[in-house]
Amino acid sequence: MELKEYIFIIKKRFKIILGITLLATILSAVISIFVIKPTYKSDISVIIGKSEVSESQNQNQNYNDVIMYQKMVKTYSEFAKSRTVSEDVIEKLKLDITPVDLLSMVTVAPKGDTEFLTITVKAKDPEEARKIANQLSLSLKSVSKAAKKADNVQLLDEASLASSKDSPKIFFNIIIALFLGVMMSVGLVFIIEYLDNTVKTEQDIEKLLEVPVIGIIPLTEEER
Repeated sequence: MELKEYIFIIKKRFKIILGITLLATILSAVISIFVIKPTYKSDISVIIGKSEVSESQNQNQNYNDVIMYQKMVKTYSEFAKSRTVSEDVIEKLKLDITPVDLLSMVTVAPKGDTEFLTITVKAKDPEEARKIANQLSLSLKSVSKAAKKADNVQLLDEASLASSKDSPKIFFNIIIALFLGVMMSVGLVFIIEYLDNTVKTEQDIEKLLEVPVIGIIPLTEEER
């Protein structure tokens, strides 16, 4: 097909494209606003390292020590996602959920090439997200201290209360639905056109029979 034919097909089936695109966009907006329950995110950062370092020790701290603590961050991120820490959080906050459910709400990740470990909690209630994040850092500190016999988790600040919901991202969802609606509708239109083997114009006859059209018989007034 030539470009003109593509444009002609799109113009001819424009109502289908418009209808499917509007339906997908409206459906996405309705689901994002009325169906998907909003979630809130709360973050807290802890630093992995010794709590008390004397001045002489601090001066002697070399590059290898920094690398060691950076590697320890990965170890403690696994501690934070352990079942033992989750059970401790549930017990302390008296939560009516399972450790698996709690872990599905939690994301733990090292903060670049630093000694910081970021704990992120997503929940339906912003206050619940904040409480779980704070208790997770405390439970990580106590559980890891008991397991490794060393206090290497240092708390900096408490998690803050989320001021806005983290999801759903309504505008983003609508844009994605709009794009997918256009792509799907255009694809459907070309499939319909490809499967439609009826002859409608003299151009169709010329393509089908590979002979020129000498003339056409116009419709009568009654047929029109």
